Amino acid sequence: MRTARLALEDGTVFEGRSFGAEGERSGEVVFNTAMTGYQEVLTDPSYKGQIVTMTCPHVGNYGVNEEDFESSRPWVEGFVAREFSRVCSNPRATGTLEEFLRRNGIVAMDGIDTRALTLRLRVSGSLNGVLSTEDTDVRSLVEKARAVPRMVGQDLVRHVTGTAPRSWEEFLARGPVRPEGTPRFRVALVDCGVKYNIVRSLVRAGCDVTIHPATAPAGDLEGYDGICLSNGPGDPAAVEGVIATVRQLLRKGRPLLGICLGHQILALATGAKTYKLKFGHHGINHPVKDLSTGRVEITSQNHGFAVEEASLRAAGGEVTHVNLNDGTVEGLRLRDVPAFSVQYHPEAAPGPRDARYLFDRFVEMMKGNR
Repeated sequence: MRTARLALEDGTVFEGRSFGAEGERSGEVVFNTAMTGYQEVLTDPSYKGQIVTMTCPHVGNYGVNEEDFESSRPWVEGFVAREFSRVCSNPRATGTLEEFLRRNGIVAMDGIDTRALTLRLRVSGSLNGVLSTEDTDVRSLVEKARAVPRMVGQDLVRHVTGTAPRSWEEFLARGPVRPEGTPRFRVALVDCGVKYNIVRSLVRAGCDVTIHPATAPAGDLEGYDGICLSNGPGDPAAVEGVIATVRQLLRKGRPLLGICLGHQILALATGAKTYKLKFGHHGINHPVKDLSTGRVEITSQNHGFAVEEASLRAAGGEVTHVNLNDGTVEGLRLRDVPAFSVQYHPEAAPGPRDARYLFDRFVEMMKGNR
């Protein structure tokens, strides 16, 4: 079996077994604590620029299928686990994980101590790395890892967004959607790397959704009942075009919902600031408290940046949700504009569905704005 190596910028090198495609990829190395949902993780555009390590020790046993995609293809730079299953056993499976990774050119490796790797990332923070089946020179790999661009300052949205507006029927190439009754509201969804299940969730809540590229000017978005800002990869402060567009939209007073990167962009548009987290939040078991109700939700998360609370309050925003692990801002609303956002993923996929009510809240906001 071919050998693979993961070299980190701090000089640490892990050697294991190649799994998936052969080649060499680089990016920010992060860890995900989800026990299931690896197919959704692989196809989440928010992971553009990252090598993902799964802390679950056994990955791939249920294969892949045609229904659980969250975009048209995988976006991760590389994939790492303690042990990948070479076979799968599930009636929904249409193939193995290994076949899927090879077909899509994703370099992966297993056979390493992922607990040691995760501990290093928790202590040092997310580190840049290179995953290779080609270069056997350890020193060469470490030097390549040290040359990988930092995530701070990178606009990765331009790599994952669409190029033209699309209706939700056209956009959802896979997965059934069953709208509940006739759509009541027209929603413009700004695609910064949107997951399919955000679109599905809006449609199920009674919205007729049109997906616009992140480059869409404010004028193209003003004729809708509401606007949704999607998730996406990279540094939110680097997505200057979308921030400027949102700033214009806020002056029009249209109802707005932001999710993950969209939450950060909304905050930046008000004048608040964002900052890089030490190792980010990646998983499906993060506890978040709703400050208005005291209710605790278990949430699905995937982000490496957060909104700075003091700057948000100074900009006129109000914190609505907090992360119970580290106290970071997980939700906000604006006092004078019908706009709110959350840092986590109410659409789940993968993960719990505790926060699905937020789509209904968005619909109620549009109803009240008519």
